Amino acid sequence: MTAAAEAGRVFITGASSGIGAALAREYAARGATLGLAARRGDALSALVASLPHAQRHRSYALDVLDHAALAAAAADFMAANGGADVVIASAGISHGTLTERPEDLPVFASVFATNVTATVATFAPFVAAMKTQGTPCRLVAIGSVAGVRGMRGAGAYCASKAAVHAYCESLRLELHATNIRVVTIAPGYIDTPMTRNNRFPMPFLMPAERFAAQAVRAIARGDSYRVLPWQMGVAAKLLRALPNALFDRVFAHAPTKHRKEAV
Repeated sequence: MTAAAEAGRVFITGASSGIGAALAREYAARGATLGLAARRGDALSALVASLPHAQRHRSYALDVLDHAALAAAAADFMAANGGADVVIASAGISHGTLTERPEDLPVFASVFATNVTATVATFAPFVAAMKTQGTPCRLVAIGSVAGVRGMRGAGAYCASKAAVHAYCESLRLELHATNIRVVTIAPGYIDTPMTRNNRFPMPFLMPAERFAAQAVRAIARGDSYRVLPWQMGVAAKLLRALPNALFDRVFAHAPTKHRKEAV
């Protein structure tokens, strides 16, 4: 995908804040035409109004758990723009969870539905149309370094991101002989509303704007898997290489994520 193609037709979920909003701003600055989906319609409208060439972008106030609404938004965006070049599944949630607490079982289900199943539902409506375009296309999932190893009190989030990584590997093989490249971007600690709730040190914390600029370049190259920032990529490889006994000894008493309060 050339530099000119970076300013193409880009559809992003989870676009009203955090990583999704930063990616929307970066692509808009490069001249892209955007389709932006998120639950919070007011925040989404405010974002679109702040972007260059606001009139060319389309917004979709929807929940990614509503797969029919996702498919309808995808169809509308492609019909309005003659297709799509980049689709980014950025919607995601994170909650601390404990398996021994029965009230956390619905939280596990919610995290997997949002982080994993909704990623599949985001990509699915675009694949057939992208294949017919004949130009380079990208399906991009936002994973996480949390998917490299499981962390105490974060079983749902870590497992969901590991599932995203494995799913994208499978999809990459399915689409290997096509014009579509599957890209997994695994953020480390990015300064967003989600990470500001963390109650533990966050090494190599990266501004969302810098992350977005580097992510867009990785997407344009068609990188199959990219950890950002690069320092977290090194740390992730070291973590993966640790023997289980040593890993357990080091991280068994690490701070945990906030659990979602029962309602």
